[in-house]
Amino acid sequence: MHLSVPAPRLITLPVLVFLLGVRQIFYFLIRVLCCEPLFKAYCTRYGRNFHTGVFLHWVQGKGEIIIGDDVTIDGRCNFFFAARYADHPTLIIGDHTGLGHNVSCVIGKQITIGNHCRIAGGTQMFDTPGHPSDPGRRLAGKPADSDEVRPISIGNNVWIGTGAIIYPGVTIGDNSIVSMGSVVMSDVPANTLVAGNPARQVRSLARQAPPTIIR
Repeated sequence: MHLSVPAPRLITLPVLVFLLGVRQIFYFLIRVLCCEPLFKAYCTRYGRNFHTGVFLHWVQGKGEIIIGDDVTIDGRCNFFFAARYADHPTLIIGDHTGLGHNVSCVIGKQITIGNHCRIAGGTQMFDTPGHPSDPGRRLAGKPADSDEVRPISIGNNVWIGTGAIIYPGVTIGDNSIVSMGSVVMSDVPANTLVAGNPARQVRSLARQAPPTIIR
């Protein structure tokens, strides 16, 4: 534990540059030749300039993944389809949208993410609770009732912070922000900042008219 060796910069810097270059080339090849094309095989449709990270995203169950243009799904994300609630549970991601590492989506019917959205790492979205709220049905191992499975809709230009949780049936309006760690259980109006557990409106983000200049 007390052993240390000299590290002259003249020697260690070239070694570091070499190793970083090798790593960059390796991850580039893994992404381009493996992870990205294999995830595209899951997709029903994907647009131009769609990219993933250097991990193959985890997809479980059968459903449809529809991805727009200029979309990035980074890191390693999880997509779970619960086909018992719909013939074709569907995940839709709009143009120019990015999902960070460890985003998790559980889709029983449909989750829609709009254009120009930023979904930070660790965000969880689920349109089905997974188990019924009725104690008797839960004890019997029954699935959740159909009316408990409600689609999620996220508007355009929405920013969802790290670790936020989006519950079934939630609609988030255009241009809104969900603060990190928020638990969203009800609809969020457009142009609104929400935070907390449960999430509450903090302030409006509506653009104000520029002040009038009197000359």
